[in-house]
Amino acid sequence: MTDKKFELTNITIEHEGRTLYRIKALRDFADVKAGDLGGYLETESNLSHEGNAWLYDNARVYGNARVSEDVRVYNNVWVYGNARVYGNMKLYDNVRVYGNVRLCGDKRRDGRLYGNAQVSDDLTS
Repeated sequence: MTDKKFELTNITIEHEGRTLYRIKALRDFADVKAGDLGGYLETESNLSHEGNAWLYDNARVYGNARVSEDVRVYNNVWVYGNARVYGNMKLYDNVRVYGNVRLCGDKRRDGRLYGNAQVSDDLTS
C-alpha cells in the first residue's frame, strides 16, 4: 500500500444533502505540495492514494464515485453516483460525470473534458 497522499480536513460544505470534506495533501507529488488544500470528497475512498490524481479548486467527488491514476479535476467539476474516472484525464469548468460511467484517458496523452459537458449513462437527460 502506498503512503497516504491526502487527508480529509474539518473544512466542510453541504452539497445535495451530503457533507463533503476539503482535502489536504500530506506529501509532494506532481504539482501538489504537502499542505496544499484541494477540492471536496464525501469519503476518503472517492480519491486514490496512488498515482497523481487530485482535486483542485471547488471540485467535488461523492457517492460511490472514484477518481484515480493521473486524473486532475479542476474548477466546479462534479463526479458522483457510481462514476469512475481514471487514466490520464483533466476535467475542467462545470463538467458533470455521473451514473455508472467509466471515463478513461489515454496514458500517452492528456484526455480533456471541459465546458458544461455532462457524461452519464442516463439517456433521458
